[in-house]
Formats: sequence, structure tokens, C-alpha cells
Amino acid sequence: MKNAIALSTALLSTCALLLTACGGGSNTSSNTNNTSTNTTTNTANTTGTSGTIPIGIAVAQTSNVALLGQEQVAGARIAEKYFNDQGGINGTPIKLVFQDTAGDEAGTINAFQTLINKDKVVGIVGPTLSQQAFSADPIAERSKVPVLGPSNTAKGIPEIGDYVARVSAPVSVVAPNSVKAALKLNPNIKKVAVFYAQNDAFSKSETEIFQQTVKDQGLELVTVQKFQTSDTDFQSQATNAINLKPDLVVISGLAADGGNLVRQLRELGYKGLIVGGNGLNTSNIFPVCKALCDGVLIAQAYSPEHPGDINAAFRKAYVDQYKKEPPQFSAQAFTAVQVYVEALKSLDQKSKVNKLELPALRTELNKQILTGKYTTPLGEIGFTPVGEVIQKDFYVAQIKMEADGSKGKFTFLK
Repeated sequence: MKNAIALSTALLSTCALLLTACGGGSNTSSNTNNTSTNTTTNTANTTGTSGTIPIGIAVAQTSNVALLGQEQVAGARIAEKYFNDQGGINGTPIKLVFQDTAGDEAGTINAFQTLINKDKVVGIVGPTLSQQAFSADPIAERSKVPVLGPSNTAKGIPEIGDYVARVSAPVSVVAPNSVKAALKLNPNIKKVAVFYAQNDAFSKSETEIFQQTVKDQGLELVTVQKFQTSDTDFQSQATNAINLKPDLVVISGLAADGGNLVRQLRELGYKGLIVGGNGLNTSNIFPVCKALCDGVLIAQAYSPEHPGDINAAFRKAYVDQYKKEPPQFSAQAFTAVQVYVEALKSLDQKSKVNKLELPALRTELNKQILTGKYTTPLGEIGFTPVGEVIQKDFYVAQIKMEADGSKGKFTFLK
């Protein structure tokens, strides 16, 4: 987490655009404080007035990005209950303080400022999108408040500052796996068409990785088609690509626009394999393309089948509550909360966290996060000194839909 003011300024300038997964969203700038926990300002007692330790959750609960953010809320709430049932921070409960970032930068900046200055949280989990992170993370950096990105996979996120880390593996590590899986399913793939949301920081970062992977695999990139995350009509781009007879289509976007693009490609007669990026990595895509989602390949940083007690507990809690397998975005949010809990517990054993002044607690917590090792639903993870997650287990899933499009699931490839 190299602290470079020049880098933060450049990132703020280049990301004044808009939107996504880990990258983009809508123009909505709603900021709803669903759970507000106030703490005393910079006093010796850093627990809230209710005797809890506040951790901020700044994710998209509204706008089209809410398809992803709501999954993160679910994972975070499960973590809050699970770890408090386990005794919290050596007997002191945690309290998650939720602020809605909506889908844009302005909403995220507002959410971060509220969590830092009003809610006095010890650290923040968020935001949902990489584009939002480039705008809001420098605010936390200047305030020396730890940030753990649960789904920010674009290049350069941990480098924003010393207080910025992520539990979401970078797109450069995850994305190539889905293209390689497509080649295993169809070794005759020769031509590839790429689509990406040009108004979204993450999609632009991800498509660069996809395009390089296509070239590295000796495949022909026949076209690169651009769209906006707010688009609903992809007839022109889809027709242009189909006319070039690609064997594989690769899409970087969000669930709503990506799902509509998948649907329209199929309706126009495309029958080849489709690879979706991380923004399509949610069951919320199923109602968008319905039966036509069938067969889409998506690289994963999480599997519900991953062995281990913590994942088994998380999976059971999620299935009991939502009657379906937990998605990656929920698992990553759970993991981010877990990292805070375990780092706070370790720090508390050295010096009681409720006796530390808030600025000192935030600084010491940040140091503790980076030096710890954590057994999580994602597997064992740690962090580099820069704040990049260290993770070894990755997967590729293929969407399987019922014939009538009413239900679907991610089937993990062996």
C-alpha cells in the first residue's frame, strides 16, 4: 500500500467518469444509513455507546449495482451474527454500520465520509466497484482509516495508499482461467469477439486481461465491441460480432447490461461459448437472460464446496437463510468482516482495543491486518506489504438453467 499523493490525485481525475464490478453503476447518489452506531470522538474508549466496536460497510444497496451490493450485505450480516455468537472481540461485540454508496462515485465519497467522521468506525469494508474505490479510498487514506475492498479487482487498488487492501483477488489472476476453461470444452475455438463497458474502470481493466489472454492462447481477436453499463439495446454490437463468426464471446460488464447482452446474442443466433467477467458473477443475472444464460462460463474466487469448517458454517448459514448456495460476493464480504474481527482480536491481546484512542486503533489495526493469516471461506489468505491479497484457490463455474428459465445455478468445473 504505497502512499502516493500524486497517484491518488491521478486516480481521482481519471475516475470522474462513472461506474463497475468491481467497477460501475448508475447516476443515483443515494446514501442511506441503515444502521448507525456513534462512538465518542478520539477518546480512550473506542467502543460505541452501546458497548460495541463499529465496522463500516459501504456497498451499493441501491441502483443497478445493488444486484451485487445486496449479496455483499447478506454476507456481511451473516458474518456479524456468526462472529458475535463466537464472542466478538474477546467478549466485545462488533456492530456493522451500513452506508449505501449507490452506483456512483459521489454516493461512495459521501458514504465514506459519513462512516469516518460521523459513525467513527474503526475500518471500512467496501466499496462494491473498483471505479468507486479509486474515488473514495483516497479519502480513507488521508484519514488513516483501514479499507478492505471486498470486490475491487481492477489493477492498482492496493497501491492507492497504505491503508487500502483487498480480499478480492486481482482480475489478472482470475480472469484468464475462464478462457482456458472454454478451450478445454471446445479445443476448436479459433475466433474470439470481446465486449466491454467502456464507462467502467473495472470492465476496462478486465477486458485488457481478457484480450491479452486471447492473444497468449494463439486465438484471433476478430472484434472489440464497446457499450455502456446503462445500455439495454445491444443489437448493433451483437450483429457486428456475429457477422464475423466468432467461436467464443467474452463480456466484461455488470449483471443487468451483461445479462441483456447475453440474451440478445442468443436471440440473434449466436451458438458458441460465452465467457462472462466478474461483474456477471451473480445469480442476479438469471432473471435477466433466463434460459439463455445457460452455458455461460465465469471464473470464480470462491466455491461453496471449498473444504474447511469456516466455509461450512458460512455456507450453512447462507443456505438456511436464502435457500440457495452462497455467491462469491457474499463470501468475500463475509471474509472482509472476518479479517477485521480476527485482526482486532489479535490486537486486543496486545493492548485492549477499547482503551486505545480511535486514531491509534485505526493505525494499529491496519498494521495487524497486513501481518495476519486468515482461514476463510475463500481458503487461507494473507496480504502482501502493499495490501494485495494472497490466495491460492480459484475455480471456473458454468451456469446451468432450467429449460423454462425459472431457476439456475453455478456448476463448478473439475
